[in-house]
Amino acid sequence: MEEALLRAVLFGTPILLATLGALLSERSGVVQLGVEGMMALSALAAFAVALALGPVPGVFLGVLVGASLGLFHGIFTVTLRANQFVAGLALSALGLGASGLLGKRYEGLPLPVPLPEGGFALLGFLFALLLHAFLFYTRMGLYLRSVGENPKAADLFGVSVDGVRYLALGVGGGLIGLGGAYLSLAYRPAWTDGMTGGLGWVAVALVILAAWRPLRALFGAYFFGLLFFLQFRLQGSVPIPSEAFAAMPYLLVILVLALSGRARAPRALGMPFERGR
Repeated sequence: MEEALLRAVLFGTPILLATLGALLSERSGVVQLGVEGMMALSALAAFAVALALGPVPGVFLGVLVGASLGLFHGIFTVTLRANQFVAGLALSALGLGASGLLGKRYEGLPLPVPLPEGGFALLGFLFALLLHAFLFYTRMGLYLRSVGENPKAADLFGVSVDGVRYLALGVGGGLIGLGGAYLSLAYRPAWTDGMTGGLGWVAVALVILAAWRPLRALFGAYFFGLLFFLQFRLQGSVPIPSEAFAAMPYLLVILVLALSGRARAPRALGMPFERGR
């Protein structure tokens, strides 16, 4: 039982970090579907730098790459007011393609000094608490939620809608990048193409399941972590094809999303803001 709970936390940590990043972005009114590609590219950047300079600089670069991709997403969704769903899917495809191409030289290379998984797990837990406190108990959090609910009203009160959204995308991207760095520096201290394994899409679904609330995301991520642990533990011990175990978390995501129709998204989610309209 203790081992299952521990592995649930460790398996759930990258999902939690990615979910918190996407949640922060979407609270500002910007749909974030680029999580999978952002995690993959951040994981590659973190691993490449860790090989050359050490794991701690690798973590910082992973966060920086995630933040940069979040801001890059903002150029299209906030400044150019492109379709947020299309822009997010394009970002995910770009990140997956670029990481697969650039990472070929690093495949099969082990990381000499991996980072402890527990440190990332503690960070994920603390970030969930801090993000909850920020959103619901600070003035800046109120501004961010206002921008996601009614950007026109926030603009009338002098809040920079575009500035808040860029800030949310940058910080949220950094959290997503931290989740990617965890994968290649601690969870599996190596680089392999496709190592995100759909965790980014699980995070996108978990944002909806958690109703855009960090503490619900915390427990949801650990629950999915437990499912991934059971997936590996039960393979070979029960007469069920391994493909069924691999599909289990994603089938549950679809089921949960179908039953979570009452979860109310931020009112302005997906809607570009233009002053004066």
